[in-house]
Amino acid sequence: MGLDIYTLPLAFEFTSPGPVILDMGPISIRWYGLLIAIAVIIGVSLSQYLAKRRHVNPELIADLSIWLVIGAIPAARLYYVLFQWSEYQQHPERIIAIWQGGIAIHGAIIGGTLAALIFAKLNRVSFWQLADLVAPSLILGQAIGRWGNFFNSEAFGRPTNLPWKLYIPPQNRPLALVNFEYFHPTFLYESLWNLIVFALLITLFFRGLSGKSPWRLGTIFLFYVVGYSLGRFWIEGFRIDSLMLGSLRIAQVVSLIAIVLGLAGLAWLYLFKRPLPDLIPSPHRDEGIRDI
Repeated sequence: MGLDIYTLPLAFEFTSPGPVILDMGPISIRWYGLLIAIAVIIGVSLSQYLAKRRHVNPELIADLSIWLVIGAIPAARLYYVLFQWSEYQQHPERIIAIWQGGIAIHGAIIGGTLAALIFAKLNRVSFWQLADLVAPSLILGQAIGRWGNFFNSEAFGRPTNLPWKLYIPPQNRPLALVNFEYFHPTFLYESLWNLIVFALLITLFFRGLSGKSPWRLGTIFLFYVVGYSLGRFWIEGFRIDSLMLGSLRIAQVVSLIAIVLGLAGLAWLYLFKRPLPDLIPSPHRDEGIRDI
């Protein structure tokens, strides 16, 4: 990342050093994989800390994290491959090459949610309790993981000459845009947006602990759904590599659905004052605090 002295004083030109950190013959360490590992470690530690503050056994989160990784990463890859099938059909050997990039966060959320539902059912705990504890870690992990797109020179936006811009090497540019060098750094837009949402969720979490009326279970997770989806919807409009279904950008469609469902859930909790449907009925579901 170098300072661009030919435009504005605070202008930055982002240039990836490449996807590989260390190459040792048949073994290579890639930025993408390292960032995912860092995000998981930080996320588990943070969720365990939040669990303690809600008087939930932190070991439960450690067990859940294994389920989430097993459910989320394959689902994220499968989601991406399905919407890029015309490409992977020609090169099926690339389907499992997740270290080269190409995962979809919406697929990860779907896979992780299914894994968490099964985990909650088997362990007889509230799904919404778990979702609230994981949501801040999830959005923080997304903020970290987006930098993997930077190192892979992927998931960038339209060409731009703005003071902040991302250099994309010729081999990573679409053929129609091969003569353009600089593009919107959408990885940065989403990373910064996710950090803002993370700050909001953490603030809400601790305000709920200190207030006389704790948040109803599911509140933090629903704010995550709405907050992330709002940012993803407008940022996706800059992308030139969106997963498409006809003329529709899949991420924008999913984001709109998520916003509607998230707002509906919050209305259900606070306008109708009803608890969200859960796998394990409990008289304490609305209190936001429960010993497990």
